[in-house]
Amino acid sequence: MKPKLYLESTVPSYYTARPNRSVVIAAQQQQTRDWWEQRRMHFDIHVSQMVLDEIGMGDPAMAKLRLQLVQLFRMLSINADVLRLTKALIDGGPLPAKASRDATHIALAAVHQMHFLLTWNCRHIANPIMLRRSGEICAAHAMEAPVICTPNELLTNLIYEDEGI
Repeated sequence: MKPKLYLESTVPSYYTARPNRSVVIAAQQQQTRDWWEQRRMHFDIHVSQMVLDEIGMGDPAMAKLRLQLVQLFRMLSINADVLRLTKALIDGGPLPAKASRDATHIALAAVHQMHFLLTWNCRHIANPIMLRRSGEICAAHAMEAPVICTPNELLTNLIYEDEGI
């Protein structure tokens, strides 16, 4: 069985983006493409309507590319448990109210028992200072937080090597 992965909107955005002049962002774009080509098939990938809404914004031609990229992935629903956990991540957690969409991404992945949440959002989602508290809040709601990471961190095949990934 493949591990379940929730694909946050920054990943398809980096994959389809025009080359960036920033060396750091250009490297992240390349790492995203490398992960997509080399490792994507080793995961059961899920998105949500929120991801579709986010990647559907902006330049219409680029939005179309992003939406085509994720069209075959399974959809996760926003239900009452997701809304409760989102509220907890903001009210008692590390995320500010302005990051409610980021909290919802984490809640979606936790409620739907994703093994991984893949993102380039290192401000509020893949932020090591916030990760511990987010995990504690998920546990307090009887849920296991997903492993939150960037495509670069899932490029290696050393992770879950015994499971055949």
